[in-house]
Amino acid sequence: MTVPKTELHIHIEGALEPELTFARAERNGVTLPYAGVEELRGRYEFSDLQSFLDLYYTGMNVLHRAEDFTALADSYLTRAAAQGVRHAEIFFDPQAHTTRGVALETVLDGLEASLSTSEERFGVSTALIACFLRDRGSAEASRMLDELLEHRQRIIGIGLDSAELGHPPGDFAEVFSRARRAGLRLVAHAGEEGPADYVWQALDVLGVDRVDHGVRAVDDPELVKRLARDRVPLTVCPLSNVRLRGVDDLGQHPLPRLVDAGVVTTINSDDPSYFGGYAGDNFRAIERELGFGAEALREFARNSVAASFLAPERRERLLAEIDSG
Repeated sequence: MTVPKTELHIHIEGALEPELTFARAERNGVTLPYAGVEELRGRYEFSDLQSFLDLYYTGMNVLHRAEDFTALADSYLTRAAAQGVRHAEIFFDPQAHTTRGVALETVLDGLEASLSTSEERFGVSTALIACFLRDRGSAEASRMLDELLEHRQRIIGIGLDSAELGHPPGDFAEVFSRARRAGLRLVAHAGEEGPADYVWQALDVLGVDRVDHGVRAVDDPELVKRLARDRVPLTVCPLSNVRLRGVDDLGQHPLPRLVDAGVVTTINSDDPSYFGGYAGDNFRAIERELGFGAEALREFARNSVAASFLAPERRERLLAEIDSG
């Protein structure tokens, strides 16, 4: 079943397919430490989040020019559109590029060259959310926010990602407060590898609009009640959680418990090139392994629209498309 949907948790750098990695490496004169596409794809076995991040940042080294980011966004949109995505709120990691000498404006120009016409070419509306690398600390995040605010009209919000353990959301309270005052929407990765307390911090210290991942919330019954009562959306990424060993197999995923508790959950791909599939692949996986039927899948899609930062009239059109599908 291909249901129309919104994707709210997608890292554009995580949509870098091996074929595109090698094409961009050749274009930019980058030597990769892999014999070819199949060897690189064979490295996509991870023991935890950090083992993935090591490969993820190596892959980014092929992205130098604006046209590289345009090609990357086009690649994602082609696959996402084929799997029913109608709107995507796309994460990007500006620090991962500026710290290796690629200017923020180059990244934004390249992404915008694709995303500005995404609806006409792919039938997918888009928006950008800039994520801070939490393991690089709040001081660097604050300086990056200064740069981002010079391009305020090009992003809709900020997020917090990268290595979670030992880097609690509360460390970034002032950065998020400044972003809120600037009118940006707020999201944060919390409760993927980090404890349920990180989800509390994302809610009460950062004041996020939605929580990315958040699956460790099931460890705290009071937190689950809070999420359900306040209708705080979680952007859950099932295949990612399996690939990064958050759960041993998809059949043990806490998603059914969150749904049964009334938590607003959405289904997303995270880093689809690395984790085994795009948004539609995640929908099919939970249908197959967790027994969610057609109406449940439509409800996940409805949740994704309700949790998006779309204008109300666009939300209504998407909801109508889902209900008529």
